[in-house]
Amino acid sequence: MTGQDALDGLEKSGNFYHRGETTTRLEAFVDAAFAFALTLLVISFDAVPRSYDELIIALRAVPAFLFGFCILAMFWIGHRNWSMRFGLDTTFATVVSLALIFVLLVYVYPLRAMATAAVSAFTNGWLPTTFHIDSVDKARGLFAIYGIGFFVSNLCIVLLNWHALRCADRLALTPEERVLTWYEVLAWSIVGSTGLVSLLLAITLPDRLVGFAGWSYMGLAVVMPAFGFFTGRHFAARFPDTVSNRAPASGTK
Repeated sequence: MTGQDALDGLEKSGNFYHRGETTTRLEAFVDAAFAFALTLLVISFDAVPRSYDELIIALRAVPAFLFGFCILAMFWIGHRNWSMRFGLDTTFATVVSLALIFVLLVYVYPLRAMATAAVSAFTNGWLPTTFHIDSVDKARGLFAIYGIGFFVSNLCIVLLNWHALRCADRLALTPEERVLTWYEVLAWSIVGSTGLVSLLLAITLPDRLVGFAGWSYMGLAVVMPAFGFFTGRHFAARFPDTVSNRAPASGTK
């Protein structure tokens, strides 16, 4: 059976075939674990608001909840895309997926703390936080813990995509899929390295500048669009026919 024969009948979105057509027990467990992690970010832990004033206080925590929700959703989408594209059910993939779940279930606590503290700081205390930092050393510790969790979570997604590349022949990955998967490895590596940068800044910066350890994540707003631009040009130069065939669907000429 040729590589193309193995792909016949599979659904396709963009340049990726859907090899993971059925939901495995591992994927179901991963989805359930992500759902549980989200419950730890719920607006009100202790009780449902019992008055209008308590409701308003709870709703003012929505921005912090949204912050944490987006971060967890980013990792869930990364794992979902990997599962859908490659459908790998190997020992290595299982171990890394379980490691991702373990890290995220621990990471959700510093994520909640970072989200509420950051949103409260941005609004000068108007949006509430139940997490308080009363010394620079504690701020350094929070940045360091969050940075480690952020880095390791991204590393798991990197390893899963790298594993897919190792299995490229068995999966009958097309040339376009191989290049795009390398882009995934590079993209998640860049995002994850921000956690190490923040950790390094938290450890080394003087007290008056330690806040830059948190602001370092904002650099992704510049770096990732630039990465997308240059990889898009590289992909278009390498596979001009693929890009031109997709142009009408996107509305470009």
